[in-house]
Amino acid sequence: MAKHLERDLDQLKREILAVGTLVEEAIGKSLRLLADRDPALIDEILHGDATIDEREVEVEEECLKVMALHQPMAADLRFVIAVLKVNNDLERMGDLACNIAKRCRHALMRPDAPKLVDFDALGQTVLGMVHASLEALVHQDAAMAREVCRMDEEVDEVHRANYDLLKRRMREDPDVVEDAVNALTVSRSLERIADLATNVAEDIVFMVDGDVIRHQADGH
Repeated sequence: MAKHLERDLDQLKREILAVGTLVEEAIGKSLRLLADRDPALIDEILHGDATIDEREVEVEEECLKVMALHQPMAADLRFVIAVLKVNNDLERMGDLACNIAKRCRHALMRPDAPKLVDFDALGQTVLGMVHASLEALVHQDAAMAREVCRMDEEVDEVHRANYDLLKRRMREDPDVVEDAVNALTVSRSLERIADLATNVAEDIVFMVDGDVIRHQADGH
């Protein structure tokens, strides 16, 4: 029974990592879209989201099967519960990458659309948080997970700076209001992805250390 449980938990780990890889790819494509404005990437992101949705359902079913067949306890149970929650957060990250793609399709792809914000640094930080949260899950590394929580503060600061910048630009030039609102929506989507990566990290800290840090101000 223990060997069967270990085998199924390993399979579950592989499956959640596969979902995570798809989500990382979607976010990476959305960042390339913002930088290069390549319209071909829009359809790739949107079509890829259907695959993420399918895999999310499969992982959820696998979690429920493991709980029903093996009735895991202690650390094993915490792992399965963490995977269930991470699975949901990853699917929502994929949705946010789609939101960025849709925003680009409707607004930011115009040849004359001004580039009001450089999203490269913010996007790379967010993508790094997603990757680190998944690495922390694989290696059950609470220290790495806590570092992801710390990085979220940096993302929040950049998003606030973007908000202030875009608000100022809208006051100065009413002609850029629509483009500024679109840019603000993209910044907010990236900030939300970082929040979800932080959720993943907080679940890993609980899984490894048993500490609930979700409602602590600094995540420590």
